[in-house]
Amino acid sequence: MSVHPTAIVHPGAKLANGVGVGPYSVIGAHVEIGEGTEVMSHCVIDGHTRIGKRNHIFPFASIGMIPQDLKFHGEASSVEIGDENSIREFVTIHSGTADGDGVTRVGSHNLLMAYVHIAHDCKVGNYVIMANSASLAGHIEIEDHATVGPFCGIHQFSKIGAYSFLGAFSVVNLDILPYSKTTAPRPLGVYGANKLGLERRGVHAEDVKELEAAFRLLTRAKLNTSQALEAIEAKGFRSPHVKVLVDFIRNSKRGVAK
Repeated sequence: MSVHPTAIVHPGAKLANGVGVGPYSVIGAHVEIGEGTEVMSHCVIDGHTRIGKRNHIFPFASIGMIPQDLKFHGEASSVEIGDENSIREFVTIHSGTADGDGVTRVGSHNLLMAYVHIAHDCKVGNYVIMANSASLAGHIEIEDHATVGPFCGIHQFSKIGAYSFLGAFSVVNLDILPYSKTTAPRPLGVYGANKLGLERRGVHAEDVKELEAAFRLLTRAKLNTSQALEAIEAKGFRSPHVKVLVDFIRNSKRGVAK
């Protein structure tokens, strides 16, 4: 463990072997930080916050502070962060509320670029990229391998599907389809499967081909959503990713962007 003399680490905090804490950082009483995590200068980590192994937390990040929710009255809540995340400058991650399950969760292997905000009760999966100043309101779920572009604003209770790509400056108030490439110049529009992103992440070419065909039925065939789902199922696609797409639409509570 390496703690700079100007850092303030509460005696109750639990820091594992190999944790580094830089100048002027503040670590609260109920914080747990896993092996090999690096906390650089001027960071504040407070509340009931548990951070896993080998994370890299850059200057001026703020993690575990109470939520920006007027309904919050000091009830017990927490933040849980997995392993090997890169949390860049000025990122803010707030604790959960009683209206959620009391926990804000961030998985592993994520890149949270500068000024990203993750509000109370959000659930961010694994291998997610959130670009500069992307902001999540409360109770949002982002599934694995999704990419959220810079300056996106996501409405409460929305869901961002796995492997999707959300373009810069998008304002989202509907669920975003998994595997999709979506942007929102006005109105919010889906522009087919996120082919390049899927290929980069090793999705098989035949799966990508079937996803592209499914998206054509969803977005270009002049069918309503129910008709499009029937058409997709009638095609007998073999890809499990197409099944994930169909299940996502059927289970959406907000409706999906098309």
